[in-house]
Amino acid sequence: MKPLPNLAEIQLADAVRLLRQPGFEGQLGLLFRTVAAPDNLIILAYRDSGPPQVLYSQADDPQVFAQLESTYLPGAYRLDPYFELHLNRVPAGAYRLRDVAPDAFHRSRYFVEYYEQTTLVDEVTFVAYPSGGVSVNLCLGRDATSGAAFSGREIESCHRLAPVIAALSEAHWAGLPRAAGPAEDTARILADAAARQCSIHLSPRQAEVALLILRGHSTMSIALRLGVSTQTVKVFRKQLYARCRISSQAELFALMLPLLNSG
Repeated sequence: MKPLPNLAEIQLADAVRLLRQPGFEGQLGLLFRTVAAPDNLIILAYRDSGPPQVLYSQADDPQVFAQLESTYLPGAYRLDPYFELHLNRVPAGAYRLRDVAPDAFHRSRYFVEYYEQTTLVDEVTFVAYPSGGVSVNLCLGRDATSGAAFSGREIESCHRLAPVIAALSEAHWAGLPRAAGPAEDTARILADAAARQCSIHLSPRQAEVALLILRGHSTMSIALRLGVSTQTVKVFRKQLYARCRISSQAELFALMLPLLNSG
């Protein structure tokens, strides 16, 4: 019988052999390149409070992670759709960014001011839960290196592989420490920092609306989230801008991002 091509299976077997040993992450990277040909890979551990922990990163273009230490890890991660997946405890699996991002994500200041600077054009992440209160995201990205989104076939391969990646991740990173304190209330963090640093006193609802705007939710999406009318959301937004003495989302982002960093 003629041997079948099985490079991915060989790489998967090698990853199994390297469980809980140095080189495991790099071997997964080789597997991902065969399955989906990403331009970059970053593996992050999210917790209920505190910044993400970078477990591994690799990129063909250093621009992709140029602002990771200065912007993302200090606080911008709180606006990331993948961090919200952690907070919502989605089932382990593969998630494409375009499928989980808010409806106005690409028009948000977070996208313009941070995400667009990474040159990323597409992302898919494998979510696994190796210990209580901890999720590991293995993020495969396409950036300006290739300039191309993942194909439907590559995304399908990721979904097929997802249960295996989750099992391997849970075994390899079992015992990652969870957050020391309770789960954070990001809107409360924002309100407290605004009062402490800017003498801006936001109501819980105003802080919640501010956070949803920053994450890239449209007026309609915010209304659905809060169970109110779009007109009510417009009133909340007007009150928020007046309280902050601003008139645009760009100003809101410039005001709020340092507050998220300090929370």
